[in-house]
Amino acid sequence: MTNEPRPAGVTPPVAVVFASVVFIALSIAALGVVSLVLDADVIPVRGLGAVPGVVGQLVALASFAGLLFWGLRADPPSYLTAVPCAIAAYVGEVGGVVVGALVSGADPARGAAAAGSVALGFAGPVVAAVGLVAGLFGILLVRSRTSGPRWGWEDDDEGDRRA
Repeated sequence: MTNEPRPAGVTPPVAVVFASVVFIALSIAALGVVSLVLDADVIPVRGLGAVPGVVGQLVALASFAGLLFWGLRADPPSYLTAVPCAIAAYVGEVGGVVVGALVSGADPARGAAAAGSVALGFAGPVVAAVGLVAGLFGILLVRSRTSGPRWGWEDDDEGDRRA
């Protein structure tokens, strides 16, 4: 082995981007699968359209990413940071559904009913669980001190040697 310094791992901004992609992909997939298995709508309030769900996911994503970025400032970041990330995703989803309902022009009572159904139904816990998993993934990326894969010829300093 050479005296190379230990690799620094993934930087926090890159980890937040990767974890955010994992969060949104798993969130959409998990909500779809659970909705299919339970044969229930994610937002059971009729007449709202897709806007409250989309805004809810966007606010949940922004809340998750912001809190994860804040939590990754520590050196090394604690795995417990994933818990506030899950809570932020849950609260962001519920609040985003209300905002989305109001933006789409729905009655405020319907928006509150939709947010209540998300908070108390399966959608809120699913988003929180996905936030926990994606948060742990982001923290793991920063804490792991690995380098990228290397080919054997990349370390060859003596020129073109063929085995």
